[in-house]
Amino acid sequence: MEMSHQPPKKSKLTLYILIGMVLGIIAGYYVHDNYSSSTIKIFSDNAKLLTTIFLRMVQMIIAPIVFATLVVGIAKLGDMKTVGRVGGKAMLWFISASLISLGLGLILVNIFKPGVGADITNTDMAAVNDLLEKSKGFSLQKFVEHVVPRSVVEAMATNEILQLVVFSVFFGIALTAIGKKGEPIINALDSLAHVVLKMVTYVMYLAPLGVFGAMAAAIAKNGLGILVTFGKYVGEFYLGLAILWILLLFVGYLFLKNRLPVLLRRISTPMSIAFSTASSEAVYPKLVEEMERFGCNNKIVSFVLPLGYSFNLDGSMMYMTFASMFIAQAFNITSITGDVSQQIIMLLVFLVTSKGIAGVPRASLVVVLATGAMFGLPPEGVGLILAIDVFCDMGRTMTNVLGNALATAAVSKWEGQLEHS
Repeated sequence: MEMSHQPPKKSKLTLYILIGMVLGIIAGYYVHDNYSSSTIKIFSDNAKLLTTIFLRMVQMIIAPIVFATLVVGIAKLGDMKTVGRVGGKAMLWFISASLISLGLGLILVNIFKPGVGADITNTDMAAVNDLLEKSKGFSLQKFVEHVVPRSVVEAMATNEILQLVVFSVFFGIALTAIGKKGEPIINALDSLAHVVLKMVTYVMYLAPLGVFGAMAAAIAKNGLGILVTFGKYVGEFYLGLAILWILLLFVGYLFLKNRLPVLLRRISTPMSIAFSTASSEAVYPKLVEEMERFGCNNKIVSFVLPLGYSFNLDGSMMYMTFASMFIAQAFNITSITGDVSQQIIMLLVFLVTSKGIAGVPRASLVVVLATGAMFGLPPEGVGLILAIDVFCDMGRTMTNVLGNALATAAVSKWEGQLEHS
């Protein structure tokens, strides 16, 4: 019965999110043009509180939903052979998509050369120092620590999705192995997943407010003028994303045929939330719900989607090559701009260092800062693009959501587990 009430509510939520976005832009523009910088700062900080409340409400349900759905998903897949097969297909998709995104970004940034002749005096160093703290000492050791949890409670507390995935996979496999004794736990976690998905419905009512706050704060602080100054960079990045979308949708069409438009309609709300809050985490619970409604088997969704959040961030991948090459061009670092082999090595390093950065706004910049340092990119370069990063972040996050939805649908189809909803 519940299903029949959903569509009008869904389309209304998308509409309210768009209204929140437009009102946020208008409010931000008005404040930016009519008030002093100290008032603008106060307004931005307070508007951002709305977004913080929304994102925190979502973050509080990320750990239980990833744990419950992934464990139940593995237990329902039934045996290690199936887990390995589905996981293998998912990883094949993720690595191919990541390489295409990185490669496309690299080709386009070499053609457009957005960084050549950029004004490098306009650098926000205070914000860079904040990011530098996060990226300090980025190494293989740090990467391993980032992947393997020391404590599942710590991983849940800090919303480390990749660590949660590692623990949940082990837990799910062990639960399957003990057979009958594990059934009460599987049933309990299944119920937990349903409760958390119900919470998602309530939290999503706050999405338009979160979106309003995010837009108002960004525009009040930077004004619309920033888009003109960096119009070339933002425009070329979005052109790159458009080409990536065409590629992704083409591959998606090969798998899904005429079901593709249905999928896009289903994920329109998650994509609009992702675009306006610039956080992939914000839409994870809603995306789980919509993928199941689309007809993907819930055990495939519960398994592939959390993995995708760690390994399949197509928009972020493209942005990393774009941002790092922009910095190299702006500061005229010929060791990178003039050496294709060096660029390809950097691309492969990004492929590894970017894993598990899911969901955190600005995470891509932390990776660019950390990985760029290995190749002699100045941290000031990140300061150069920080101001407009929020506008790029919106596009790349929306692309991440599209990439993960397509991957999940494609693996379901591959497995013969896609029902017509």
